[in-house]
Amino acid sequence: MRLRNVLNTLSSYRSCTGMRLLLPTGLWSACGMYLSVSSSYRIVGRLFFVGSTMIVSSWAQKSRYLHPLADGVQLEHREAVLFRLGQKRVTAQKQRARQVLHHEDDVVPVKVQKLDELARHRHLEKDEHLLQVLLERLLALLEKRGALVADHFLRRQLVLRDAPVRHQAVVQVGEIAVPMVDRPHHLATFHQYLVIVHTIDGDDARVNNFNENFLNETDGDPNSVLIELDKGIRSSKIGDQCEAIIRFPKLFEKYPFPILINSSFLKLAEFFRIGSNLSRLWILRVCQQSEKHLEKILNIDEFLKRLFMVIHSNDPVARALTLRMLGAVAFVIAEKQHVHHAIRMALDSHDTVEVEAAIFASVQFAAQSKTFAVGMCSKVASMIESLQTPVNMKLHLIPVLRHMHHDASTAALVRALCRDLLPKYPSELFVVEIIRSLSQLSCATLVDIPDQVDLLLKYLQDPRKRVQSMVLLSLKKLAEKGAYLWPKTAISRLLQLTVQCNSQNMALDVILTLTKCPHTCHTMLNEEQQQILDVCKKCLLMENVSGGRAMTILASLITYCHTECIPPPVHVLEYLDMHLEFLIQSSLQDKASLKDFRLYLKCGVQLSKTSREFGESFAEMIAELLSEESNSSNSAGHSKLICEALGAICSNVIVSCDFYKHHPAGSTGASAGPFSSVMQHLLKKLEVLAKTGGGELDKERSNIVELLAAICMQAMLGSFMPDNVIGIFLLLLQTTNPWTQYRIARSASRYGQHFLAALIYEKLSRNISLENLHFYLLALSQISKAECILNHGQEYETLAQKHIKREPGLLAPPANDSSLSLIDRLEKAINLYCTALSTLKASSSPLHPLGFQSELIRLRCIFLEVLHSVVITRNTLCITPPSEISQTLAQNCRDPLQKYGHITNQLRKHVKLLKNCEEAYGRLYKSSFDADPGTLEHLEAVQYLCATLQLSIEAISFINPSETPKIAPQSSHPETRYLLTVCRNVTKQLLTMPTEGPGGTKMLTHEHTDMMMRQIETVVKSSHCIPRFFFQVLQNTSVKLALTPQPRATGEPVFVQPNSHLVVKVEGVIQHYGRTPSLFRAINSIQLTLNSTLMTSRPNDVKLLSDSITLTQVVKPHRDFLSGSFLIALNNTAHTFNGGPVSLGGQWQLNLETCIIDDNGVMWQTGPKSTLLVRIPEDNHKQTLGMQSAVRRF
Repeated sequence: MRLRNVLNTLSSYRSCTGMRLLLPTGLWSACGMYLSVSSSYRIVGRLFFVGSTMIVSSWAQKSRYLHPLADGVQLEHREAVLFRLGQKRVTAQKQRARQVLHHEDDVVPVKVQKLDELARHRHLEKDEHLLQVLLERLLALLEKRGALVADHFLRRQLVLRDAPVRHQAVVQVGEIAVPMVDRPHHLATFHQYLVIVHTIDGDDARVNNFNENFLNETDGDPNSVLIELDKGIRSSKIGDQCEAIIRFPKLFEKYPFPILINSSFLKLAEFFRIGSNLSRLWILRVCQQSEKHLEKILNIDEFLKRLFMVIHSNDPVARALTLRMLGAVAFVIAEKQHVHHAIRMALDSHDTVEVEAAIFASVQFAAQSKTFAVGMCSKVASMIESLQTPVNMKLHLIPVLRHMHHDASTAALVRALCRDLLPKYPSELFVVEIIRSLSQLSCATLVDIPDQVDLLLKYLQDPRKRVQSMVLLSLKKLAEKGAYLWPKTAISRLLQLTVQCNSQNMALDVILTLTKCPHTCHTMLNEEQQQILDVCKKCLLMENVSGGRAMTILASLITYCHTECIPPPVHVLEYLDMHLEFLIQSSLQDKASLKDFRLYLKCGVQLSKTSREFGESFAEMIAELLSEESNSSNSAGHSKLICEALGAICSNVIVSCDFYKHHPAGSTGASAGPFSSVMQHLLKKLEVLAKTGGGELDKERSNIVELLAAICMQAMLGSFMPDNVIGIFLLLLQTTNPWTQYRIARSASRYGQHFLAALIYEKLSRNISLENLHFYLLALSQISKAECILNHGQEYETLAQKHIKREPGLLAPPANDSSLSLIDRLEKAINLYCTALSTLKASSSPLHPLGFQSELIRLRCIFLEVLHSVVITRNTLCITPPSEISQTLAQNCRDPLQKYGHITNQLRKHVKLLKNCEEAYGRLYKSSFDADPGTLEHLEAVQYLCATLQLSIEAISFINPSETPKIAPQSSHPETRYLLTVCRNVTKQLLTMPTEGPGGTKMLTHEHTDMMMRQIETVVKSSHCIPRFFFQVLQNTSVKLALTPQPRATGEPVFVQPNSHLVVKVEGVIQHYGRTPSLFRAINSIQLTLNSTLMTSRPNDVKLLSDSITLTQVVKPHRDFLSGSFLIALNNTAHTFNGGPVSLGGQWQLNLETCIIDDNGVMWQTGPKSTLLVRIPEDNHKQTLGMQSAVRRF
């Protein structure tokens, strides 16, 4: 079992390490793996795990290359021993081709009976620089398993030592660059070595305190963490030093404040100066990983001074690492002239490693500094044209030119140089590199895009595949950057060459990118329409991938016509209708790849947005395929893609329909609606999945069930679920796992099917073990039961007795068919909502406060309470007639509606309550920066509903309504569209109200109140859809602030001298959580508002304009870091008898509020709030002030 787990781990890791896995035969066939490095040198190895022993089989020229694993050093309870198994001769030709033991056929298997019969190599050479490729690979693998061996390898002396010899290459291993010896051999002998590493059990492991104290997540003090890292750097063990260095990026991510980062980088720079090459290598990696924190270094000159000292070293490897280090920090030292001079001098070095490092630094500085780019242009050009420069070095120099676009003259000079190099160096590598550089230069300058397009189209005729691929990639980048700048004839030439080129799919990708620009779409439809149709026809006759891209191109043109309100070409539509269904059918029969099938479905979804009729017919076609697929042998992946396409089409169709037209009162979701024909196929598929034998459904079929359930509930939005559908879902609950059941219930809550949601939530709440999850599910079930009462007029238990079928032999209790009155429904729903709010708060925690959820439930409860109060007010009109004094009061107030008594005032209070409820929803909207667009649309629609009811009541209870009707918000989601339809229905009922009585006077009669009751009944019976943000947080953004100065202890004030100003510095960090940061909206700037308020009272005879000061500042974050400062004059002074100011002292409270401003300029009230207490002591001359007051008094 342990070996199986190891093999699974290695299989998951091979994608990021570039390794090949296999199971070899022989003695150590438990778990094997080949290790290979793509560089100027090749080494192949195998890794084995046998019990608690790790075995490495590797090929190398000398045993010292495996020194890190086979030094024979005793490591507590482990020992590393090296054996030599065999050897192999490799020719110089293979060495030059860098294919030493690269292929599987090169490995010579050696069978060993007993390890004792092999020669052991205990004494290894330690003076030369050792190859560490195998060690780094093993460390990465062992860290994945959490093994103790990797920890001890880093901590002990089994690491790379400094080399006294000159090195010729640097091996790139993942993120690690390892210097190595590169000695030419005409005929090299490679030996196969076997390394045995005996490990220990976890019980015998001794804990390292240094490793345990590194960046403990519960430690909130960054200074203590920095002290631990400083101890590690100053350790005498090189393993501890390396471990301390590699911990710095994590420290920067947790505490990204300038003071800590500045001191940390200064420590690293000092250790870079005095440390070994291995330490410099790790520091280089730290700087590359912490690029966004480099600008927080305050002492740039001191940091650079410590780094630059190493450039004068006699060791070329040290100088090379220094140059790479300077290139890594080029962002903050871009204009340092002595650094520019050092890089120029390094380019003339005779050491290959140093020259390559100088080229790397040149690329980085050319991208940042205009001065460096202009000065290096002639230098790089002379090196490229020089005959003394090696060919491979010229290939490395060409990328430097792509960044020389800071001014027009330099860019033109570089472009002319590259165009001149193309005929001089016609080899494939040179042509590819020059084309790449020219394309990137054109994307930066924009003015050269037409000439570059013509050049690329010329080289598209080159028969070499690699050249064609680079040309097409460059054309795609130019199309993304500026398709409107392409020459008029370029599209026609590209269409002609598309059919002839080898990489036809890439050429179609270029055309598809061009269709995203309206200018090129207009050109294609008016000038190249027949040509592009012919190209697409030819591609449809070829492989599936080309056909899918051709269909996507035509669909994009049709979408452009729909967007611009242009009638699409009829023959293009006919061609799409004819081929789309055929391609989908054929791909299912031929079992095409999911990628091709996804392209076809995307075309259908894209076309359904342009035509509702096409969407309904296409949905019915693929739904029929889905129901037929239940009896076929197609993969579950195709079914999942069909379900996703159905969900997208269903959303598009429902948004464009009228709910009250398709869902009249009393209808059910299976018999009415735009998806009624599709529902039959979906329910058939669900029933087949529910009746599938073999116990619980697997993961793939569970995903299909979740998607189909969401589509069915979306199609039945606004209607009650029929009994046969409820029966199918009850069968699904028996074959699905609890997580799938919860996701079905979540979809039911989102689309208003609260009866099914309450059923599932109640079942899950009884089977959950965690207390907070139990309360969470219980709160959801109470919310769903409250909505069942509102929508259907009956309690959940009554509905369950009517619609849930009992087992045979069990008699169902008599069901009560009588519906509850409106006021009873509201009362019971309010009680359940209050209970749900308390239950939800019981499930919250400091890590998961559930703030949005609690506020949404509270506002829903307040809204229902207002409706309940309106119903009670209407009933009092029938019970309590107006008082006798009402007529007189109406005449005195000149308000005719006052003669109807207290109902007028009560209705006017309800207008204010609805206004407050609308404003509360608006505040919730402003605080939901991370919410998805559907949730924000829902909040806007609820605000519009409150405004609509407010307008109706105001039209009844006021003579001249002050509020003007608001414009309905836009909707792009089905649930929001449904709610806006309810609002329109409420508004229509308002238009039927009689406004004036006899004589033109305004009246308040039973007709008005009955109309109001009909509106409330419409709102109450409508399905309430809970927004997505209630269940899922797809984007999580937080802002952390730090104020300076800080008090010595929490709660104590900061003391400020009298008659002085206080500088408050604000530093903040923006933190993103989730898979995709800034998924819906990003932070553009942050508004800081500082409000100071005097807490202590002033003397009566001392008066100032105000006791509070408000300052506002808008700052833009850079690399998720923001900084701002305020200068506050805390004026609590008076004047003495001589006219001099005297401080009265006192305590001030500073409140800092943060508002987020997104890219659209919308301000969000989601930022944190901070408070700082400031105390000003009394002035010594305060007694003089008292004497002055006494004198004036007499």
